[in-house]
Amino acid sequence: MADKNTPEKTNDKNAGEKRVGWLSRIAPGVRKIVSRRSDTPDNLWVKDPDSGEMLYRPDLEAALWVTPSGRHMRINAEQRLKSTFDKGRYISIDTPDVPEDPLKFSDGKPYKDRLSAARKAAGRKDTMAIGCGDVGGVPAVVIVQDFSFMGGSLGTAAGEAFICAGREAVKRGVPLVCFTAAGGARMQEGALSLMQMARSTLVVQELKAAKLPYVVVLTDPTTGGVTASYAMLGDVHLAEPGALIGFAGARVIESTIREKLPEGFQRAEYLQAKGMVDRVVSRADLPRELGLILGMLMGGKRAA
Repeated sequence: MADKNTPEKTNDKNAGEKRVGWLSRIAPGVRKIVSRRSDTPDNLWVKDPDSGEMLYRPDLEAALWVTPSGRHMRINAEQRLKSTFDKGRYISIDTPDVPEDPLKFSDGKPYKDRLSAARKAAGRKDTMAIGCGDVGGVPAVVIVQDFSFMGGSLGTAAGEAFICAGREAVKRGVPLVCFTAAGGARMQEGALSLMQMARSTLVVQELKAAKLPYVVVLTDPTTGGVTASYAMLGDVHLAEPGALIGFAGARVIESTIREKLPEGFQRAEYLQAKGMVDRVVSRADLPRELGLILGMLMGGKRAA
């Protein structure tokens, strides 16, 4: 039996607030100036995938996510649009809505659940984002493929977004710039995803008929059906340094032809040397380079 003079234990949730630490007793204001551990971001440091060096995140953001070793890390659609348009100013254009699960597909997890999880993680309804504004003083429509959304896979939503961006450019009489980043077609939509290759090609033809430039910027990675369609139909093809660009993977090719592929195969610099890419441009220089190219192709037309 407990002694009546012994204080009883309490389950009161406020009990912790009644206990005052020794530091608070000698310096009453200390609680207000000492931040909790949870106030410090968990991702304040980012590891350089090449050198292994830990990089301060704000410095990396200021460098547009290009590491000191030169690695162009992947960035999301909003970061891409903001870094491309003059002073980061642009008008967002909504992408069309499409049937979400036309095949009622499941690969152990329903496609609708995968879409919901991807939307929550990426903060967007699908892989494409469209903006309209000035690039190097030239009005343009820019469409960006966000690899963070299901690997930038090409589905009906991405196809409809590309059509929307192309027709918006035709309506405004301005060039279309496309930043590609994809692992290929979206298997959960089967043949419907493959149809987007042909549909996007038709929109590129509409741009050509309107005599409007279509410029492609290939980013890491651009593969599969995207490479086999609108990614390789531009009037000019730029690429970021080190970007992986191809159709099938290197291991698949090696196992098929039973030969060792050359060093740097399917990388931007190798493809430039072989004539598949016009120029490899660092991320910081892309807005200026795009402005010069668009201005030239538009006959010197600039924003008012």
